[in-house]
Amino acid sequence: MALDVYKDWLGIPEGPRPPDHYTLLRLVQFEDNADKITANYKKLNGHVRKYASGQYSVKSQELLNELAKAMLCLTDPVRKREYDESQGREFAEELSRIGNRLTENVLAEQGTITKQQIKEVKEFADKRGLTVRDAVVQMKLTDVETATRAFAVELGLSYVDLAETLPDDGVLDRVARASVRRNSIIPLFVDEDYILVACTDEITHDLEQELRLSFDLPVRPVLATPMAISQAISKYYPPGTRETPVVVKKETTAAPEPKKSKKADKTAEQPAAAPAQKAAAAGPHRYWSQLTPDEQAERKQWGLLLMCWFSIGSVLLDQFVIFPYVWPMYPLYFLLPIFVVPAIVLYVKTVYWK
Repeated sequence: MALDVYKDWLGIPEGPRPPDHYTLLRLVQFEDNADKITANYKKLNGHVRKYASGQYSVKSQELLNELAKAMLCLTDPVRKREYDESQGREFAEELSRIGNRLTENVLAEQGTITKQQIKEVKEFADKRGLTVRDAVVQMKLTDVETATRAFAVELGLSYVDLAETLPDDGVLDRVARASVRRNSIIPLFVDEDYILVACTDEITHDLEQELRLSFDLPVRPVLATPMAISQAISKYYPPGTRETPVVVKKETTAAPEPKKSKKADKTAEQPAAAPAQKAAAAGPHRYWSQLTPDEQAERKQWGLLLMCWFSIGSVLLDQFVIFPYVWPMYPLYFLLPIFVVPAIVLYVKTVYWK
């Protein structure tokens, strides 16, 4: 009998598969309490993680990502409204005019800071050019996760714990490592008609346009702590990986092929050499641009070693071999290095590294 993870692991009765977000998170339909949504998600996340090893590891991770997507959707005011409307919910017109609460007010409502401390926090933040989120952390009034969750409420965004979330490899590949490090972001996955991106603050217009062009989807940021973003970058974008983004070509209607000459047909019949075969055929004398990042780093190290050893070797040879026996009558020191050192430096820079 096939495993039904929704029924066997989450206790969801038989019905539509996959279930809607509320059923998946074991919530009443159209639950609006973000704390209740997050609490249920954490409880179910911890339960499903029990199956993370062994034969069910893949199914477990898939379900964990489903739970994360549902939670991020239902804790994002904009996306939740869109989702609820798609499920048949009708909203009163005045609800759309309700604004988000400020970070300091959220923290005061939670009892994290007092109303009297709000003024002190805002003055501290203004003097140092900080957000209230960073100010309360520096003043040691709360931890960074609590402050970031409150900041997410102010921005009207979801909060994501990156330690409990596994980004989609295909999504990670489409954003270059340099862009991720420069903007302190982690692309997560495509959810419905959005690309979800973890960040520490609101994303800039330029970054939004860059991501929109890469994925051809609107961008929806979700908030994470700066430390979590930094750790995720180190984990998913180590040096030498994802240096260039993977470009996914859009499918287009094929145009009718032009008639080919017999010569062209014969050429076409010959199989094209694979990139790896071409590289192998080129041997060790491939151009710098044909090398992978790891190969470039290795060649750079060998080039430096060549320059060092030829420089040291020419000095030793000059002092202990050539000068005592060949030029004893001429007081010329370091004659050999004068020619060898520039020559080897010139060779490495213009030939070996090109």
